[in-house]
Amino acid sequence: MKSELVRMLCRKSFQYSEEAIFRLVSGRMSSFYVNCKPTTLSPRGMYLTGHLVFEAVQGQRIAGVGGLTFGADPIAVATAFASELKGEPIQAFSIRKTKKDHGIAKWVEGDLPPGSRVAIIDDVATTGGSTVQAIERARNETLEVVKAVILVDRQEGGLDNIRQHVPDVSAIITKDELLAAWKRMNG
Repeated sequence: MKSELVRMLCRKSFQYSEEAIFRLVSGRMSSFYVNCKPTTLSPRGMYLTGHLVFEAVQGQRIAGVGGLTFGADPIAVATAFASELKGEPIQAFSIRKTKKDHGIAKWVEGDLPPGSRVAIIDDVATTGGSTVQAIERARNETLEVVKAVILVDRQEGGLDNIRQHVPDVSAIITKDELLAAWKRMNG
């Protein structure tokens, strides 16, 4: 499954140039860009992503998976669906970028009781900033964050930064794996 997802990400979500032509959120320029949404929103991409992330959290008594909207949302939904297919249901949840100012003002949307053990997920980690923000907001809503799973690690220090907030952090795919596959496919 992983090798198929790597190839799909290379086709749909990964761009590479010898020169640093891609502007990142940080403002920094990079020679590659990863936008996972074309992959994670496709039927096969959802299937592969959901199963791989479920495998990464399976057996850890996780009640929910989610992260900062919008990058984490399709991954959370795919993981919840895969968990049901495997007979070990895990709830999906979403963390807002801005707090609701009406109704019950809260950061997290989903069906999780306070104190639930959760994994924070994200599609791409560069510095890990959005994942750390999601961890903090989940904890503000009294969720117990016990793990973080990143779909694509850009290998620029993000996982180390996330580990300062939750020790159990893993990535499904690394930039090195994507770049090697991209070069094989576009050689």
